[in-house]
Amino acid sequence: MVARMELWPGPWTAPLLLLLLLLLLLLPTLWFCAPSAKYFFKMAFYNGWILFLAVLAIPVCAVRGRNVENMKILRLMLLHIKYLYGIRVEVRGTHHFPPSQPYVVVSNHQSSLDLLGMMEVLPGRCVPIAKRELLWAGSAGLACWLAGVIFIDRKRTGDAISVMSEVAQTLLTQDVRVWVFPEGTRNHNGSMLPFKRGAFHLAVQAQVPIVPIVMSSYRDFYCKKERRFTSGRCQVRVLPPVPTEGLTPDDVPALADGVRHSMLTIFREISTDGRGGGDCLKKPGGLGEARS
Repeated sequence: MVARMELWPGPWTAPLLLLLLLLLLLLPTLWFCAPSAKYFFKMAFYNGWILFLAVLAIPVCAVRGRNVENMKILRLMLLHIKYLYGIRVEVRGTHHFPPSQPYVVVSNHQSSLDLLGMMEVLPGRCVPIAKRELLWAGSAGLACWLAGVIFIDRKRTGDAISVMSEVAQTLLTQDVRVWVFPEGTRNHNGSMLPFKRGAFHLAVQAQVPIVPIVMSSYRDFYCKKERRFTSGRCQVRVLPPVPTEGLTPDDVPALADGVRHSMLTIFREISTDGRGGGDCLKKPGGLGEARS
């Protein structure tokens, strides 16, 4: 005997439909009336969308295997995200990139949104140095591995030094550039943390230039502390390369301090109010929901 399938669900249908209706009514209310809800929704979508794009990128990148050229694929797939969020990225100074030699890029680090500025200005054959935890971030970790991202366990100093030595050889033998965030962690206070010296030791060891890149303060459109994420403008400035030829490890502290000073000066200059700080306090008369 063949069982007949019920075409109309059971008694739970009405409560389920009511709950769905309430959710549909609640979401627009939260969106327009609760800025913090909008912040969490935007950040959740940002991270989820990146994971989804990584799933699409993995089979394409896998054709080459682990290769720095795969970074072009990731960059192409991520460039559109700024339009989804109404963020206008303005880049200046790309002529400062050395045309045909390895170098070390150092950049300030404010949040995961740094990815937008990085993809906008990322030079050819350039890969980031990232914390090892990213390797286990699902599809994003695998896509980064395939793109040649260099992972370092910051908790194990000996391993980090060993990896840096290998990177120095890779820079010279494979014509690779690396991107480092010398602050070591995200900084939301509207300034720059003291620089760790690993990137500068790397550049001195390989005798390659350092190219500083500064991203302006996000306080115009983003503040984690206030749970605020609107639209706005970000400036990315590529500074002239800093040579390291003839420098020794003894010169690294002065080199790091000098580069940080020049970057902090530009950061304050290009940030919204000329001060580039303030614990991401909202600027009076800011762009608010400015269009891209």
